[in-house]
Amino acid sequence: MIEPTLTLERRLLKQHAVIIACDEVGRGALAGPVAVGAAVIDPARSRKRVPAGLRDSKLVPEARRPEVAARAAAFVQHSAVGWASSVEVDEIGIIRALGLAAVRAIADLRAHGVVPEEALVILDGNHDYITPAGESGLTVRPVIKADRDCASAAAASVIAKVARDTLMTGLHDDLPAYGWARNKGYASLDHREAISVHGMSMHHRHSWAIAAAPTLF
Repeated sequence: MIEPTLTLERRLLKQHAVIIACDEVGRGALAGPVAVGAAVIDPARSRKRVPAGLRDSKLVPEARRPEVAARAAAFVQHSAVGWASSVEVDEIGIIRALGLAAVRAIADLRAHGVVPEEALVILDGNHDYITPAGESGLTVRPVIKADRDCASAAAASVIAKVARDTLMTGLHDDLPAYGWARNKGYASLDHREAISVHGMSMHHRHSWAIAAAPTLF
């Protein structure tokens, strides 16, 4: 299994004061918000050992994610999670909603003293959805598989994943029929069956062709 390193971050920190790594969670879910995690690495932290077990959140067993997320949050200089609701996904589309969530995460970092204009923003993937969302003055670099290869992006991924899973488990308590404590709003068979029986809730993405969405597990 490939373990994330700080190699890219160390190289990029020769030209930038800090690195802000961003990764999204919940893009493909049928219900619930989309979340973007942001994690800040400064030169001092780039020389530290990567926390044990840190991986892209999809590669960390669910039972271990909270402890790994806690270690990741303690490792980075600052972290934040930005959100865009299912209503916002319906209103502006998933890509613009991702940008909105990222802008909100970066605003949270700014409130804690981070100066994003002095940073290089590493964005997992191959598309910059942050700049079109109106966050001007930033230097954004999409990096394919950043959440797998870069410790900063892996930290952002697992921190956001645990935050969103916690939120979806809370929503399950209000609407248990959809099984969100288990499927976290994704297209599981039981989730699809619950939608066919009960219809869509206020937390579902009503603009999506949910009936045609593939079952993920």
